[in-house]
Amino acid sequence: MILITNARICNEGELFEGWLAIEGERIADIGRGTECPAAVRDGATEVLDAAGALVMPGVIDDQVHFREPGLTEKADIFSESRAAAAGGVTSYMEMPNTRPAAVTIDLLEEKYARAAEVSAANYSFYLGATNDNLAEVERLDPARNCGVKVFMGSSTGNMLVDNEQTLGDIFRLSPTLVATHCEDEATVRANLAAATTAFGGEIPVAMHPFIRSAEACYRSTAHAVELAHRYGGRLHVLHLSTARELELFEAGKPLEEKRITNEVCVHHLWFAAGDYAERGTRLKWNPAVKSIADREALRAAVRSGRADVVATDHAPHLLSEKQRPYLDAPSGGPLVQHSLPAMLTLAGEGIFTIPEVVERMCHAPARLFRIRKRGFLRKGYFADIAIVDLKAPWRVVRETEGTAEERIRYKCGWSPFEGVEFSARVRHTFVNGAHVYNAGRIDDAVRGARLEFRTE
Repeated sequence: MILITNARICNEGELFEGWLAIEGERIADIGRGTECPAAVRDGATEVLDAAGALVMPGVIDDQVHFREPGLTEKADIFSESRAAAAGGVTSYMEMPNTRPAAVTIDLLEEKYARAAEVSAANYSFYLGATNDNLAEVERLDPARNCGVKVFMGSSTGNMLVDNEQTLGDIFRLSPTLVATHCEDEATVRANLAAATTAFGGEIPVAMHPFIRSAEACYRSTAHAVELAHRYGGRLHVLHLSTARELELFEAGKPLEEKRITNEVCVHHLWFAAGDYAERGTRLKWNPAVKSIADREALRAAVRSGRADVVATDHAPHLLSEKQRPYLDAPSGGPLVQHSLPAMLTLAGEGIFTIPEVVERMCHAPARLFRIRKRGFLRKGYFADIAIVDLKAPWRVVRETEGTAEERIRYKCGWSPFEGVEFSARVRHTFVNGAHVYNAGRIDDAVRGARLEFRTE
């Protein structure tokens, strides 16, 4: 049994001094105070002194792109799951726009098999919807798969679903949650045409939030919400980026009772349009990072609960690709190693509270996706745990610089946070009770498990 002592535990809205015991894959016990019962102390075969660090559930990231199969020069499940573990992320849900795209059950199961071989964190994979694979959507097992992904705007991989009858059928017939990328394609194309007229082939990256505009996001998100209301499906809108979109979602209602939910991503909470001048195409995402007013509205929504979960949309590309001119540079960037330090740094600045960060990144994804026995520090739950030193400043540096704890672990070798100083540092990560990350060292023998979901 592993005993974690001298902990500052954050769980289910509370912060308290306490201790936690791990036996096998599960949390054996958890308690308050500096002293644990003698029976627990005497039964420990290993004691980890947290030295006052924050002990919290591991992060559950509901939107990542690990690029396997077919795009493994950018990233793969082996590399990115280890970067995730180094950032306190213990479970992830991965997107289907790979090569080939995961648009059949057979292709989906191949990804699960690969993850079982190499993933250091727990995993699930979305089935990709197309204009003609409704039969595959209907076959999806809701107890063993996180959801169906629908691109209602084209992005990396261009899996656009633009047939209205198909969209209606997906919402009506999907046995799982439907997760959507929402940007109105006609609006984006019209904005791009206008920018091309103005700038020719040399469009500055600062035009990105005007091309992939707030209006494009709102129109598509409003359409998705209307479809969910009309057909009764469970809708989860990914990566909200605007203040106006938030108006389409409820606040003050328990997450378990919501049929229409949303996600906000770390880059939209940290950066704003003024940052394009310094970071250029490294800041190019779809949907775009937008105005300070949009960022402040998203931050307020995280605090109020109008934003349901916080995730990353981790989407690596080679640095050589990102350094191309605006029109040729792909959208997306790597984030899983730095999402929790970024959010806890913002908490240290008073923008969020620590319980708000834990709620949106750990508890809420578990509730929203109905994940079995994860997302909370509870006796009998899987021991997916992050231990974070909140007073250990560090700077994000390339893999050839800094210490093992500071180096970028993404296969692509770069980060949009390069040069940023965080105040919070992940020291330890446990996945299913196994000590996968220990102060800069990864245990390559650790394997995560396939996530399972309640269907009641």
